[in-house]
Amino acid sequence: MKFQETETVELKKSTSELKEAVVSIAAMLNKHQRGEVWFGVKNDGTIVGQQVSDKTVRDVTKAISEHIEPKTYPTVEQVVIDGRKCIKVQVEGSEHPYYAYGRAYIRVGDEDRQLSAKELERLILEKNRDRLRWDTEVCDKATFDDISAAKLKSFLKLCSLPYDTIPNSLEKLNLLRNGKLLNAAVLCFARKPDRFFPNARLRCAVFGTTDTTVTLDMKDFHGDVFTLIGRAEEYILEHINIGMRLEGLLRVDVPEIDREAFREAIINAFCHRDYREYDSVNIAIFRDRVEIRSPGLLFGGLTIDTIKKKMVSARRNELLAELFQRSHRIEKWGRGIKMILEREPATEFEEVGTVQFVVTFRRKAAEKTPTEDSRKTSVKTSVKTSVKTSVKILEAIAANNRITIPELAELAGVTERSIERNIQQLQMAKRLRRVGPDKGGYWEISN
Repeated sequence: MKFQETETVELKKSTSELKEAVVSIAAMLNKHQRGEVWFGVKNDGTIVGQQVSDKTVRDVTKAISEHIEPKTYPTVEQVVIDGRKCIKVQVEGSEHPYYAYGRAYIRVGDEDRQLSAKELERLILEKNRDRLRWDTEVCDKATFDDISAAKLKSFLKLCSLPYDTIPNSLEKLNLLRNGKLLNAAVLCFARKPDRFFPNARLRCAVFGTTDTTVTLDMKDFHGDVFTLIGRAEEYILEHINIGMRLEGLLRVDVPEIDREAFREAIINAFCHRDYREYDSVNIAIFRDRVEIRSPGLLFGGLTIDTIKKKMVSARRNELLAELFQRSHRIEKWGRGIKMILEREPATEFEEVGTVQFVVTFRRKAAEKTPTEDSRKTSVKTSVKTSVKTSVKILEAIAANNRITIPELAELAGVTERSIERNIQQLQMAKRLRRVGPDKGGYWEISN
């Protein structure tokens, strides 16, 4: 039999190291809810054996039972390996956090590290995550008068669901408990969510170099979570380089970072962030990269390696994720990371400290020569204007779906021909369609 220390296996030369073994058991229980300790085996895997009697076994059992809280009752047995007597201890428990001699530890590789107060708090929250999910908590201060019927109607239309009244519609979406609004309802459909949640905001900045020493632009946005996602996408498009390609006679905008990739990262940031943290979702645009930062590390024991190699997801905000899925903003089976890497293979994912998850996209324009950049300046300016006009068109139609082209031209401050060209591009992109004749018909915005 070959022995090696892991996150669930600890090796001890003899029971003279019993106190250290008790600490290791608590650390393994906190990390994996199970663990195994061998006495009579050196930490390099060499079997040395030790004296074993009934009293030895009782002493090991007693030390674990008396010095670990909450109580855990191990299986302790004598095992003979290569003619040498050893003691095998197996323990399981799901009542974490466990304390050894009054302190909490966590297993990291083959070492036991004492938990900080912040880490201990997170461990407790994760244990009770089903009962303590932020999005399913009641927002006591909010009432139905704080909910925007227009926002709710627009969402239900995306979901192909009928609108009744505000209470009935929210009930159908599982956003009420005993007639009271849940946090997810306020975050998504309140007229001013930041009245109740100051961290319901987006902070964006553009920096002139590869660090934060030179700030070129900085803006804060407030609103419901769907509005903030749109603002984030617009801000990135406004401040990165956009080229073009021709498809037939039509011009198609081509951002230097794939639009679907960074949009997915934005949606994930708002959907999976830790709303108990006061910080906002932050977007930082540097000369060579774009960073999307969200409060909270990966949830449910996931690692960066896992999310990159396997299509798995663990949702911190299950109810909020359900709303995103209903409105076709995310997929259920965790394909988002795979899609990002397929479209932008150089994307980097990083957990910073204990409070932040960062997605970094490399800017392709940073690799170009100054001459190439200057040749594209006129195209970039033209396309940025087109994007802004398209946004104005969609906002105006959202407010009045029977608005005319002359009215749109006056509102956007451009020619009617420019409006027609932008509408054609929106229709080609399946973002907009005309229902009925030119006279008497209306516009319909697609997701």
